[in-house]
Amino acid sequence: MPESINFNEAPFLGSEFEHIKDAIDSKHISGGGKYTKLCNGILENITGTKKALFTHSCTAALEMSALLLNIEPGDEVILPSYTFSSTASAFALRGAKLVFIDIKNDTLNLDENLLGQAITKKTKAIIPVHYAGVSCEMDGILDIANKYKIAVIEDAAQAVGSYYREKACGSIGDFGCYSFHETKNISCGEGGALLINNERCIEQAEIILEKGTDRSKFFRGQVDKYTWVDLGSSYLPSDMLAAYLYPQLQNVEHINKQRTELWNNYHKSFEEFENREIVKRPFVPAHCRHNAHLYYLRFNSLEIRSKFIEFMNSKGIMCIFHYVPLHSSIAGKKYGKTAGSMKNTDLVSDTLVRLPLFYGMDSQNKIIDCTGSFLSSL
Repeated sequence: MPESINFNEAPFLGSEFEHIKDAIDSKHISGGGKYTKLCNGILENITGTKKALFTHSCTAALEMSALLLNIEPGDEVILPSYTFSSTASAFALRGAKLVFIDIKNDTLNLDENLLGQAITKKTKAIIPVHYAGVSCEMDGILDIANKYKIAVIEDAAQAVGSYYREKACGSIGDFGCYSFHETKNISCGEGGALLINNERCIEQAEIILEKGTDRSKFFRGQVDKYTWVDLGSSYLPSDMLAAYLYPQLQNVEHINKQRTELWNNYHKSFEEFENREIVKRPFVPAHCRHNAHLYYLRFNSLEIRSKFIEFMNSKGIMCIFHYVPLHSSIAGKKYGKTAGSMKNTDLVSDTLVRLPLFYGMDSQNKIIDCTGSFLSSL
């Protein structure tokens, strides 16, 4: 059997252990400790957001945004179908009706031109998802949102270190949600963050984060005791996770730079095959700076994609497809509806495949050679 190449390996710099030990030595390993505050501070500095709150997942950040917007049964939220279930479930949990719209054929992001046909008097929020770390067209989305007085929640799970017109993804809408899952550019295994760009929501966000209590005020000396004041949950992770994440946040530009070099190698290697219309490569608009979160190829049919994955697996290279569209899922049909055709979503779901890409990857030449061999045979 050939030596196997994983699809993903979590980033590791080597200094994580040192910071975890420091967190343990500080005698504070629950949430809200030294490293939680350091991570929040770095996120605020690199994004320019009003407030960043470290959470146990991007899912938690999305759920917090739903609570902050007071999403209730009967409300509607608009989102792409080509995304992970968390984007939808965070709002379905609050009783919202999910309204799925199609994605664009170039960036694979929510098509802002379709928002008008999906908006009703019940629409409470728009949730753009920055797929592959490439920003959605936020100017167009915000123009529509402002016109109808609708909130915008950026699902920026894949976009830490990505920018739209020099604005950090996650810092543009009312709220931004990051992921530090094992599969992301920077990671602590499980983790996330909520970026709050509306100062009026900061105090309420802290209450939600702290299980519905005003504990944050207590630690700042603003109240002499803390108590339960509103709804919330246990969204705050251990400070040891923050300690693991801290050095990676400090080196996010270095990590993304190396990933970008790998991404560019892929992109250059497969240009001739796109010119021959054998595959489609990722598209990044000139005004977007992406973080090289993932690299994909789009084949001309489901059959060819399946053969490619099988071929690469035979060479010991793990390549995988991405989302099954939410609008065609069991839960998606139960909690949502579509607004218009979903032709791009369905096509991309059938034809896209992701290639291995991770920090420290040293086997790219083999991946490129094997991919090129398959493409040349078509």
